[in-house]
Amino acid sequence: MFFRSIEQVRRFFRILAGFTLLLIGLVMLFTPGPGWLVIFLGLTLLAAEFVWARRLMDRMKHEGNRLKDSVWRFNKDESPKDNEFEGNP
Repeated sequence: MFFRSIEQVRRFFRILAGFTLLLIGLVMLFTPGPGWLVIFLGLTLLAAEFVWARRLMDRMKHEGNRLKDSVWRFNKDESPKDNEFEGNP
């Protein structure tokens, strides 16, 4: 038999689904759709099997958190007085 166990079948389909989601996500980067989300889901599936996918996913998380922190810092720097209506003292 080609597959010796159920775990090998699961592993094969997990890898197949992960690469499929990666390809669909790459296409969605240039067409309408949630490309980065689909790429992240594909990497999540592949991270269970491959170290390179886990490292790439961890880097995406780190860069996303860094971007989020810089956006939050930018919003906190704005003072409430800048947003007041000019007519009110």
